[in-house]
Amino acid sequence: MEVKVGIIGGSGFYQMDGLNELRKIEVETPFGLPSHAVVVGKIDGQSVAFLPRHGVGHPLLPSEINVRANIYALKSLGVEWLIGVSAVGSLREEIEPRHFVIPDQLYDHTKNRTSTFFGDGIVAHVGFADPFCPILGQCIYQSAKRVGATIHSGGTYICMEGPAFSTLAESNLYRKFGFDVIGMTAAPEAKLAREAEMSYAVLACSTDYDCWHEDHEAVTTEMIIENLLANVETAKQIVRSAIQNLPLDRSSSPAYKALEKSIATNPNVIPEETKQKLELLIGKYL
Repeated sequence: MEVKVGIIGGSGFYQMDGLNELRKIEVETPFGLPSHAVVVGKIDGQSVAFLPRHGVGHPLLPSEINVRANIYALKSLGVEWLIGVSAVGSLREEIEPRHFVIPDQLYDHTKNRTSTFFGDGIVAHVGFADPFCPILGQCIYQSAKRVGATIHSGGTYICMEGPAFSTLAESNLYRKFGFDVIGMTAAPEAKLAREAEMSYAVLACSTDYDCWHEDHEAVTTEMIIENLLANVETAKQIVRSAIQNLPLDRSSSPAYKALEKSIATNPNVIPEETKQKLELLIGKYL
């Protein structure tokens, strides 16, 4: 079964309701195992693949997530549209806890993440000016409006290393830089999805005000989970609506044929082992 739509669930979002004809697929990749078996099923007749980012029960730190394996596994199933559901802290007064955000920009402040499939004898530089797919982002935004969620369109997501939350100095600096929300997972996912030519967007669930807001308590894991669980059902409705309303044409997405002119290495010098490892991604261009 070829699956065009993928969902990566974040904290608290460990399963996708409404899936029927379920199958669990254990996918082995050249980069190891993904966070969990991929659950494939149908929602309203549309084939969908679901993967819990942190594993079921949340055993994986953000820096322990094998993002390459996650993205490769979904790519191997045929996924073209990829929705990442993610808990974030708000850096803006107007983005209140339990609001949703569709960020359109990204600042990568991680330190220990692998964010490329390339290396080992092959170099590629994908365009990344628009890190999230605006077509998919708009589709999710309109879906959120349809289900009555409070949603903010646009904004910059700063991706920090974690697992500790921000210091007060960091939180205040991020606000001065003009960032809007803060999380720990979107940067490697967005970069690897782009290399895999998958149209990727984030449905960010605001759970707290980080630690900058004087009138609110500093962020705690308990607070995040409480606010996220309060929004999980809404998030699932948004995702379900977005799946039903995806456009047929993906050709104007920045991810579409992102690798076509990005490979810098002469094919004649790419090691055969590397070619085989990346066949799924680069085969059509070599």
